[in-house]
Amino acid sequence: MRNFLMVTLPRIALGLLFIVSAVDGFWFLATGTHLIHPPVTEQGRAWETSLQEAKFFLPLLKSVNLVGGLLLLFNLAPALGLALIAPVMTVIVLFHAELNPQGIPVAAIVAVCGALLAFAYRERYAALLR
Repeated sequence: MRNFLMVTLPRIALGLLFIVSAVDGFWFLATGTHLIHPPVTEQGRAWETSLQEAKFFLPLLKSVNLVGGLLLLFNLAPALGLALIAPVMTVIVLFHAELNPQGIPVAAIVAVCGALLAFAYRERYAALLR
């Protein structure tokens, strides 16, 4: 039960979150509309617009989200999946803390799930810290 709460549940939650984000991003790139888009402050919208104007960035970001999410969801090299999306999770937390405070609950879920998984996979990352 502990393994489920500390590893499996966060892994599935993050995997689904990042897959849904990727699908929404690719849908936006194809149609110009979002499938889901929570409320964003004016500053947050300006930041998102700047990312959209850098034509290469959103496809790259959504591809990383998709690969990382799939690796986590299907438990295929989940430590690699977490390593891929860790920088994205950092930006999500900082974005909501600084530009879009109404999204802090989602940022907190991302941070807690990411921290639990980083702790669970710490032995796989040990070589990176030597």
